[in-house]
Amino acid sequence: MSSTQISPLAPATQPSLPEIAGVRLATAQAGIRYKGRTDVLYVALDEGTQVAGVFTRSRCPSAPVDWCRAALEAKAGARALVVNSGNANAFTGLKGREAVTLTAQIAGRAADCAPEAVMIASTGVIGEPLDATKFEGVLADCAARAVPGAAAWSEAAQAIMTTDTFPKLATRKAEIAGQTVTINGIAKGAGMIAPDMATMLSFVFTDAALPQAVLQELLSAGTKTSFNCVTVDGDTSTSDTLLLFATGAADTEAVERADDPRLENFRAALDDLLIELAQLVARDGEGARKLVTVRVEGAESDASAHRIAMSIANSPLVKTAVAGEDANWGRVVMAVGKAGEPADRDRLAIWFGDVRVAVQGARDPAYSEEAASAVMREAEITVRVDLGLGQGTARVWTCDLTKAYVEINGDYRS
Repeated sequence: MSSTQISPLAPATQPSLPEIAGVRLATAQAGIRYKGRTDVLYVALDEGTQVAGVFTRSRCPSAPVDWCRAALEAKAGARALVVNSGNANAFTGLKGREAVTLTAQIAGRAADCAPEAVMIASTGVIGEPLDATKFEGVLADCAARAVPGAAAWSEAAQAIMTTDTFPKLATRKAEIAGQTVTINGIAKGAGMIAPDMATMLSFVFTDAALPQAVLQELLSAGTKTSFNCVTVDGDTSTSDTLLLFATGAADTEAVERADDPRLENFRAALDDLLIELAQLVARDGEGARKLVTVRVEGAESDASAHRIAMSIANSPLVKTAVAGEDANWGRVVMAVGKAGEPADRDRLAIWFGDVRVAVQGARDPAYSEEAASAVMREAEITVRVDLGLGQGTARVWTCDLTKAYVEINGDYRS
């Protein structure tokens, strides 16, 4: 359950998201697990809305992930989105599949559409059956009062939270062939964060008119430099889902290819929004007190650099050193060496912030413990590694690992 103490890394203010034509939102309390707070998000989408998605590569995906994958293959578009918090409907066998089917049927009646046009996502405890009968009446009521305003977006972001301490929202404007379009996004995630071709839960909406194939290519590409570059604890969720909806209300010029030059501005805005949402997740890592950016350069390839960066970002020893404000560059050396990627000890250089702490296989001759420790006391820290082997680069985000992470997860089902 979300903590009452907001992460110290949370943004000072929350953005006010504008309306997007063809998108209306409502939240409700269905009593899935939490009491006294909203735990259901319902989004009504105008007819003709297209949808793309990327999902967890976990070999134990949730029932909603399986449902969404099948719905995308059916190419029925999207008329509604239902998200619940408190129960992931994962590792629930036949009961889980029946629950997601019933949810789609109930939402389909509320939206007056086929169940296949309903996208579903769930987040929360794994292994507990989800009682989908709790959606009876709730979703119909949501459909009747769904609205498009700024308050609705804020309420939507809050309804999908679990251990999150603050709602995560972002918005951008973009142009397609001179026509202005809007992109809004919300996300949730604080623990079990190590995405693999997806995010925790995130939902992005635009009024641009784009076909599913183009949306899919844009989303898949944008994910690689955003959500696939964030990690909190190295654990990939069973439920990771990222969906992009395009209502077509802006009536932009027909674009049939993702590499169409007319999409350059839209692509840049979408990528920027996804990066912001990913960083917000890292800022809200369970128990986090520090945001860490890991930059790797000089690798043999970008892919190699990414694997090394993730090795550093996922290392409990690196993360606890950051929590303790200890400039222990030896732990970074360890993480580089264990990554299984090409590396040469005697070419390696490491920086904390702008302080070089190691070079050519040894401590920097000009190393200053005082200067390095000052960097580690900051709330936002950059760890930079140069392997000296090639042109490969990568950048990922993580957070420190504190006692609060253990406390939150030790009590999660209590």
